[in-house]
Amino acid sequence: MERCLLTLAFGLLALGGCLARVVKVPPGPLIRVQGQPVSIRCDVNDYSGPSEQDFEWTISSTPSAPKTKIISTFDATYSHPSYSKHVASGDISVARLLDNEVELKIAEVKSQDAGFYWCQTPSTDSVYSGNYEAQVQLIVIPNTLTVTPQILPAEVLEGNDITLSCSVTRNLTFPTYLSITWLVTSGATSEEILTFGPHGDVSTGAKFARRYTDGSVRLVPGKNGLFELVISRVMTSDAGTYKCSGAEWTHEKDSWTKIVESTKEMGTVKVPSAGQSLSVNASSSSSPSSTSLLLSPGNTLTLVCSISIDNLPALALEVTWLANDREIITMERNGVVVISNTSSTVAQGRRGEASMERTAAGVYRLGVTGVSGEDGGEYVCRVRAFIDKGGKSAGGGGRWHMAAEKKSSPVVVKVAQIKPNFTLTLEPVRNPQMTGEPTELACHVTNIIHLPLGGRLGVTWEHTPLPGNDPQASQTIGSLDGSGNLLPGAMYADRLKSSVMSLSRVQPNTFRLQILGTQEIDMGLYVCTVSAWTLDSQGDMVNTAEYKSPPLNVRWDAKRPSLNVVAKRIREASAGGATFEMSCTVVTQNLGDPGYSVLIQSQETLKSSVKTIMTLSPDNVVQHGGATDPNRRDNLVLTKSGPAEFRFRLAGVQLIDRGVYWCDITAWTKQQPGQTWTKATSSESNKVWIDFQENGPSFSIAIQSDDTSVYPSKTAKMKCSLSVSGSSPKTDDLAYEVHWFFTRLRGGQTTTQVASINRYGIVKAETRNSSSEISVVRIDTHTYLLNIFGTQDSDSGEYYCVATPWYLSASTGAWTQAGELTTSRVFLTVQFAVWDSLKLPLLYGASASIGVGLFSLVLGLVCAQCCCRNTSHIPRSRSKLSDMEMD
Repeated sequence: MERCLLTLAFGLLALGGCLARVVKVPPGPLIRVQGQPVSIRCDVNDYSGPSEQDFEWTISSTPSAPKTKIISTFDATYSHPSYSKHVASGDISVARLLDNEVELKIAEVKSQDAGFYWCQTPSTDSVYSGNYEAQVQLIVIPNTLTVTPQILPAEVLEGNDITLSCSVTRNLTFPTYLSITWLVTSGATSEEILTFGPHGDVSTGAKFARRYTDGSVRLVPGKNGLFELVISRVMTSDAGTYKCSGAEWTHEKDSWTKIVESTKEMGTVKVPSAGQSLSVNASSSSSPSSTSLLLSPGNTLTLVCSISIDNLPALALEVTWLANDREIITMERNGVVVISNTSSTVAQGRRGEASMERTAAGVYRLGVTGVSGEDGGEYVCRVRAFIDKGGKSAGGGGRWHMAAEKKSSPVVVKVAQIKPNFTLTLEPVRNPQMTGEPTELACHVTNIIHLPLGGRLGVTWEHTPLPGNDPQASQTIGSLDGSGNLLPGAMYADRLKSSVMSLSRVQPNTFRLQILGTQEIDMGLYVCTVSAWTLDSQGDMVNTAEYKSPPLNVRWDAKRPSLNVVAKRIREASAGGATFEMSCTVVTQNLGDPGYSVLIQSQETLKSSVKTIMTLSPDNVVQHGGATDPNRRDNLVLTKSGPAEFRFRLAGVQLIDRGVYWCDITAWTKQQPGQTWTKATSSESNKVWIDFQENGPSFSIAIQSDDTSVYPSKTAKMKCSLSVSGSSPKTDDLAYEVHWFFTRLRGGQTTTQVASINRYGIVKAETRNSSSEISVVRIDTHTYLLNIFGTQDSDSGEYYCVATPWYLSASTGAWTQAGELTTSRVFLTVQFAVWDSLKLPLLYGASASIGVGLFSLVLGLVCAQCCCRNTSHIPRSRSKLSDMEMD
């Protein structure tokens, strides 16, 4: 056992010896511009110990100079006093990116920040191996970038060119590079036009890439930093505010780094549409002021189209003449004349031969020779103005942009003619008595006069459903033209194709409509319209006259289908953010095997407007209604949960969702598979309510202080704590506004705000006395700390805080302000310093006592000398012996 442990220990020691710590920073030097943010990354690899490593940053003026401590990831007191204020204010910070990687950030770099930055990692290795620090040089240069744009004209005509001139310069003291970018802003959208540099390449925005390739956008470099960007043939979409942006770059480690940027506005340009000035006038060459013209058969029709538009040389025109909204002839942009020869033109029955020519700039003449009655109608000149976008299209031709389109007022042309005349009779051959029986109708044409030789008859069958069936407007079943061609109507094309319905001509003057298996939707009024077709001068069959028969009512007694819908709540939404779900069950009679379309509708109140939330077609295609918020469509689900059951679910209900909800279901049937759906009946369900009250969270507040009595120049701390109860929102959905107030007197009513922090975390401290300072710190989500640094006697008094909670409501999706909360008051006492207050009075008293004593002593001596001296004089004998004898 001991031998195994010894082997394991030696193995771990050998593994640790194989690792050699590597600390790396970006290769230098790093060139940055004064006043710009700077970040330097540092990472460590091949280390042992805990996965999360600590880092220390220092700076030196030279690689061998002493280092100054800046910041550490684990020691808050690490910073040198010269950097501590910058670290505390956040101007210098360190952010951990990974366990083994951090980033040093300088908010605004200054010239004195230049130097050699050292990244160091304290050792956690069992064996000291590798490098534990790395250094990179930071060079700070002044901001000399200058961007000077030329002001743009306020308006440029569509189709003209615009030149964007801008100068970008800087003082070259270190190897830096320049780039220039032009941008255009329209509304809230800003798009890049073109960027040149810093490595000499050109890049364009997505909108302008094709135009740059085609040469419509081109760069013209100038001298002394001047660049010109020319946009050829501008369009209305080019209107907006143009900007010029210059940037200075440095090349570091095979990549480009932007170190400073400046953007200047060049001006707002309007590009009025060419259509604003486009004017088109159509008139007769013989009577320009007249809007109508009467011709005889065989005459020549001559009309003139006069066009007026600004910037005409930059535009290409396409001119088309229309007769009764059908194109008859067009002169294209390249001057080629194209005569329309479509089926619509043939159906119109134009007999004359048309031609068109350009007689002058903006003047086009139409000529129609040998007119007949079919050439009558309203003639309109349509003009389309195009701008050449440059380059080639996918088909090899040019690329054009239609700038404007306009039509002239119509010129009415009338041609005298005699139309054929006849009488129509519509009668039933087989009239159904119940659903499913066949129907056969015959349309007889009699008393035919004025039908030219070679003329033919055509027929059009129409059906108008009974009242109560949608749609009630007349619908075309189909028609047979003069050549016997079948033209089915849109609503009946499938039934005609499958031979459920058929149209035929049984005799030269008799037409038949036959329906196999008549359905209830086929009840209603039937009309046949017979048209006369004659040959024109070009041999085409044209319609010259039409007559309608009296309507024939086809109807029988039938059992009406019934549809009943019951809505039931599956999940009730009792609070904001909950999920509401309801089901709608369908019960039918006399419908067979129908399909269903579902409309989910709602009302805020029973008297408000109805909103459609979602729809489901008979083919199970789901669509959102116009009342649906696009941002909430993922919360809506409508599914078919059974053969006759549908479920609707609304997740994350809000206050705006309150109201009544119901299903509007329509039953549809098909006569046979592959045919279109036919509406049978519809019904609405009962109404289901979504009704809940918004009960937001409740808040409480308290204030506390660990020490309400402090000495002068000390730090006083007070906490303002909030708590949440009820429907507590998420941490990211909650914020507070906190205000701190102060009064000198206990219970005083006059208060002063000392500091505040808004719900965005911005702190505002009010101006106070000269010695103490205030700070507010958010300790956690619900706790705020007030610090009073360097307290003095003037800071004594009552303190309290007032908080306003804000929370993101789950019912409305918006930030909501709760009621204002106020704490109780805490009285802060700054204790009186006895010796500091008595030392000066004692010194002054002792000095005064000594002074008075000395003054009294001197005064006494003076008085003794001056007032107590004997003024009488007794002379003494010169002989001492005589004096002694006398004595």
